[in-house]
Amino acid sequence: MMKTKVGVLVMSYGTPESLEGIEAYYTHIRRGHAPSPEQLEELEDRYKAIVGGVFPLREHTNHQVESLQEALNTDSRLHDVEFVCYQGLKHASPFIEDGVESMAKDGIKKAVGIVLAPHYSTMSVESYVKRAQAKADELGVKFTFVKSYHLHPQLIEAFSRRVKAKLDLFKEAGASRDEVRVLFSAHSLPERILELGDPYPEQLMETSRAIADKIGITSWQFAWQSAGRTSEPWLGPDILDTIRNLSKEQVENVLVAPIGFVSDHLEVLYDLDIEAQEVAKELDMRLMRIDMLNSDPLYMQTLCDSIVDQLKKSEMA
Repeated sequence: MMKTKVGVLVMSYGTPESLEGIEAYYTHIRRGHAPSPEQLEELEDRYKAIVGGVFPLREHTNHQVESLQEALNTDSRLHDVEFVCYQGLKHASPFIEDGVESMAKDGIKKAVGIVLAPHYSTMSVESYVKRAQAKADELGVKFTFVKSYHLHPQLIEAFSRRVKAKLDLFKEAGASRDEVRVLFSAHSLPERILELGDPYPEQLMETSRAIADKIGITSWQFAWQSAGRTSEPWLGPDILDTIRNLSKEQVENVLVAPIGFVSDHLEVLYDLDIEAQEVAKELDMRLMRIDMLNSDPLYMQTLCDSIVDQLKKSEMA
């Protein structure tokens, strides 16, 4: 039996592949405006501090896309479909439009789009969707999109296992669970999203509550991280300020769970593992971070389920 080919556009923020690619990447983020020499040097220094010229995010994303394609094609629910996964990056090649174009060249007429970010925002996920839809309309590819999957049971299970594993390490080091403050975090966005009734903050709180309830955590709170350096206000409290305030409350053990991210990249490896750790050391606090999902089979199952469900919904509509 001939299988129907369905494209899957796996979208994410993107990253430079090497130190030489940082300027072009940063210029794209700044909508074509090149960074100043000082801005460029600061970003290059951050990458050098975490990876010494090796860029793990691209490798992780490549592996996620390969693992997802394998998971989709071994899923028994749609045995008459062959899934073909394509990458589409927001600020690096292959761009979102490149991914859609590759599908069209391969003769794919039907596709599902999904972002490697569980929580929906008009400023993040929706911006990916709009770019993909515009190119798909131009090329005649029929798209449907997964907008969020922040409460998928397998996602909550994957995060919960990681939180529990690190809480166990605190226990081994002599701190009881009640003595550890769990800080759930995600990338901050400009405060103006609140005026739009954007679901992003509430979806993040729902994920945090689901994880806390699953493993019985009562000592937790939410903090924002990696805010942009612009003149407008961004969502807070910032995680570095939160750590300082916790020190004043005599909290000595902190576990950060960056649930807004799914891969090891700059906002995790630098902003948390270097910047936040430096603050914690100054305050004589023990700070740990959960391991990221990357290609965890539970995360692949989350994506797989979300794509299959969305495809079925679109065919029923």
